[in-house]
Amino acid sequence: MELKSVPLQQVHEKLGAKMVPFAGFNMPVRYAGDIEEHMTVRNGVGVFDVSHMGEFKAEGPHALDLIQRITSNDASKLVNGQAQYSCLPNEQGGIVDDLIVYKIKDEDYLIVVNAGNIDKDWNWFVKHNTKNAVLKNISEDICLFAVQGPKAVSVLQKLTKTDLSAIKYYHFAMGEFAGVADVIMSNTGYTGAGGFEIYVHKNAAEKVWHALFEAGKEADIKPIGLGARDTLRLEMGFCLYGNDIDDTTSPLEGGLGWITKFAKEFTNSAALKKQKEEGVKKKLIGFKMIDKGIPRHDYQLKNAAGEVIGKVTSGTMSPVLGIGIGLGYVATDYAKPETEIFVDVRGRSLKAQVCKTPFI
Repeated sequence: MELKSVPLQQVHEKLGAKMVPFAGFNMPVRYAGDIEEHMTVRNGVGVFDVSHMGEFKAEGPHALDLIQRITSNDASKLVNGQAQYSCLPNEQGGIVDDLIVYKIKDEDYLIVVNAGNIDKDWNWFVKHNTKNAVLKNISEDICLFAVQGPKAVSVLQKLTKTDLSAIKYYHFAMGEFAGVADVIMSNTGYTGAGGFEIYVHKNAAEKVWHALFEAGKEADIKPIGLGARDTLRLEMGFCLYGNDIDDTTSPLEGGLGWITKFAKEFTNSAALKKQKEEGVKKKLIGFKMIDKGIPRHDYQLKNAAGEVIGKVTSGTMSPVLGIGIGLGYVATDYAKPETEIFVDVRGRSLKAQVCKTPFI
């Protein structure tokens, strides 16, 4: 399969980015170094080009009905200018994808999906669109820049008259940004460091990118790659589709009960409601290493007797904590915080402890 490019690929190459294949796209994984980029976002401000993400529009009188029938969260509660984290359950108890639903206004919604699932999700929306909501796949027209870190808002405010401090978490505004009309400025992100995500038409993307770096000069703004994006989201305990949740993990097992609302019927809701009542047999947990070592995807998790109780879904060395951290599924008996577990790191059983997330 031929790799797709994000519109600003040449800009990233000029900046010295190391480009790697990710979710079908050629993406910048790092510029200076993962740890340096990670700390730039935690302490200052950095910009991720995440234009590989997918965007769909759902419009018309049947748009909300479609969203309600196929997503787990309750989109009827959204007000104009509000976003909602949600997921698409499948019929087998797993998850097609996790996503964000934006309510632009009545009968006008934007749905943002993971890059690797654009075709799969689009087919899912089309298949369930039995009442003819107006659907448009605008993924190739939209660029998305995540401007993240404690200094992000002060940098962004230089480029818009919209009062960003008035936009609450998981809310957004549409307005002029860096001289470009109809830009979505969304108080969302995947880092836990604060900041906004900026949705702009690809024709204006390069202009906006350069404006961001001009406005952020004093704050020492830096471009940030996917390597640091992964360690930042992991310190917050945020799930990555394909690692921590997938077609085989239920939202309840994955700790996403809070976005699974049974006040309405949706795909597989009866079975998920039963699972909630009966309790899950495995759970996604966060854990910190006590022994020195770095947990990695698919490493086995064991109990003190050496029995396999689960596996690591995401793991790294936390740049902020300086220790190994991870997410993984374990049998429910071992899911309580402070439970001692062991990670099989290349044949060595290293001690770890279950803990609540976020890690920092």
